[in-house]
Amino acid sequence: MWRRSFSSAAAGSTAILKNQKWDALVIGGGHNGLTAAAYLARGDLSVAVLERRHVIGGAAVTEELIPGFKFSRCSYLQSLLRPSVIKELELARHGLKLLKRNPSSLTPCLDGRYLLLGPNKDLNYSEISKFSQRDADAYPRYEAQLERFCKFMDLFLDSPTPETLHGVSSLKYRLEEKLKNSAFWAKCLRSSLSLGQKDMVDFMDLLFSPASKVLNNWFEGDVLKATLATDAVIGSVASVHTPGSGYVLLHHVMGETDGDRGIWSYVEGGMGSVSMAIANAAREAGAHIMTNTEVSELMVEDSGRVKGVSLADGTCVQASTVLSNATPYKTFMELLPRDILPDEFLHAIKHVDYRSATTKINLAVEKIPHFPCCKFSPSEARRQLVGTIHIGAESMEEIDSACQDAVNGIPSRRPIVEMTIPSILDQTISPPGKHVINLFIQYTPYKPSDGSWEDPVYRESFAQRCFALIDEYAPGFSSSIIGYDMLTPPDLEREIGLTGGNIFHGAMGLDSLFLLRPVKGWSNYRSPVKGLYLCGSGAHPGGGVMGAPGRNAAKLVLQDLKNRQLS
Repeated sequence: MWRRSFSSAAAGSTAILKNQKWDALVIGGGHNGLTAAAYLARGDLSVAVLERRHVIGGAAVTEELIPGFKFSRCSYLQSLLRPSVIKELELARHGLKLLKRNPSSLTPCLDGRYLLLGPNKDLNYSEISKFSQRDADAYPRYEAQLERFCKFMDLFLDSPTPETLHGVSSLKYRLEEKLKNSAFWAKCLRSSLSLGQKDMVDFMDLLFSPASKVLNNWFEGDVLKATLATDAVIGSVASVHTPGSGYVLLHHVMGETDGDRGIWSYVEGGMGSVSMAIANAAREAGAHIMTNTEVSELMVEDSGRVKGVSLADGTCVQASTVLSNATPYKTFMELLPRDILPDEFLHAIKHVDYRSATTKINLAVEKIPHFPCCKFSPSEARRQLVGTIHIGAESMEEIDSACQDAVNGIPSRRPIVEMTIPSILDQTISPPGKHVINLFIQYTPYKPSDGSWEDPVYRESFAQRCFALIDEYAPGFSSSIIGYDMLTPPDLEREIGLTGGNIFHGAMGLDSLFLLRPVKGWSNYRSPVKGLYLCGSGAHPGGGVMGAPGRNAAKLVLQDLKNRQLS
C-alpha cells in the first residue's frame, strides 16, 4: 500500500535526531518543507524534516484509504509548482510525471447544453460560440491579457519580498539588503513600463475588483462567466462579488505545465508523487526525513535565539536554525511560549484570517459518470471528462447564493462542486475498470449553525446532498459509489494541520499578500525569534502546491548563515 511505502521509507529513530546538533530542522513534511530541506541540504547543511503524520506530503499527499484506490486527499491538481523548483531539483529524474489535461474543463447544464474548454483555441471558439459569438471573439483577448499579467507576476514569486531588516546586522549586510531591495523595485518599474499603461490599469482593476465585475466587463454568457468565476473563489469564503476576488482568479491561472501557461495537470500516482519526488531530491542531497515525529514546542535561548525543538515524546533536538512549514498560527501561537514574541506581532498573527468553507470528498466508483447533456460515446467520454467538471455553477448568481448560505451559517443548499476524474489518465491509482473521483466542494462553514461536523448523521446528510446534486447532471452517479472519504474544515485542521481548515495557510486577500503576508513587517520568512523562519504557504507568495515559499526561505537561510559567518 502507498501508505506503508511512504511511512516505512521515511520513519526513523529519535536517536538519530538527538545525537547531534543539526544545522537546520524543518517542522512539517509538506511539499514546501521538503523543498526547503532539499535546498538547505544542497547547501551542505545537516537537515532533518520532522513530520507529525505517518506519511509525508502535508496537503500534497496520496493515501490508499479504500483497497486499490489511491486518493489525492487534499490538493488534487498541479500547475503552480514553480518551474525553477522542478528544474533545479531535477524532479522528473526523481519520479515526477505530469499528465496534461486536454480539454481542461467541462460545464454541463441542466437545460441540455454544455461548455467544453481547453488549450485548443479552435475548440474554445466553437464551444463558446454555442452560447455567444461576442464571447467567442473576446475569449482569446482575455486569455492573452491574463498571460501578460502572469508573466509580470513571475517577478514576485521566485524571490523574497523587499522587506525592511529587523535587528542588529553589519553595515555591509544592511547596504547589501538596501541595494537588493532597490534592484527589486527597479525591476518592478521596468516590468510595469513594459506592460504599458492600459494593461497596468487593467491589472490594478483585476487586483481590486470583484471577479464578477471583471468577468461582466469581458463576457455576456452566464455559463462561461460562472466557469471562469469558480477559479476566483476556490478555497476561500469569498463570493464572486467580493472586492479583490479577481486576484485569486489570476492566482489559479498563473501556473504552467512543461512551459504551457495556464495548463493544469494530474500527477501520476497522485499528488503525493510531487512530495515524494521532492523528498527524493532532499534525501539524495543528504536530508533526513522523519515521520511520526511530532514537534510539541520550539526551544529558545535566553538571548532570544532558537536552539531547537522538543518532540511530543519528550526528546529534545538541537539546531541553530528552524524552519516551520506549519501555519503561522500554529508556529507562533502554539509552538512558542507567549512571552517570547512582541505583543504587536502576536496580535497580528492571532487575527490572520483562517476561515474556510471548503470540503473535499474522495470517492471510489464503479464507473465514470455519464452526463446525458454531452451525448458523448463511451470512448469520447473518457477523452472529454479528463478536465475539471463544474457542477451546480451555471451562473455567478448560483455561486453567490451558495456562498450566502455559508455566510448565514449553513452548508450550501446547492453546493458548488468541482469534480475531477484523474484515473482516466492515471492507470496507477485505481483497479482496472474502476475510478477515483475528487470532489472539491464549497461552501461549508467550519462551525455550521444547524449541526456539527462531528455528528456522523450530519456529515452523511451533506455528502448525500452533494451526490444528489451530481445525480441531477449525471443520473445514476450515486449508485456507482463504492466508498468515500470526506474532509470538512475541522477535518482538514485536525488531519492535515491546516488552521481553520484553510487550504492556503491563511486567506489570499489583498490584505494578506506580498509585504503583508503573513503580517506587516515580517514578510520575508524571518521572525522575531532569531533563527526561526517560516517556509510554508502562510508566507509569501502564498498557497497552492507551488514550492516557492520553501525555496525562497531556504535561499534566505543560506544567505543569512553566510553573513553570520562573515560578520
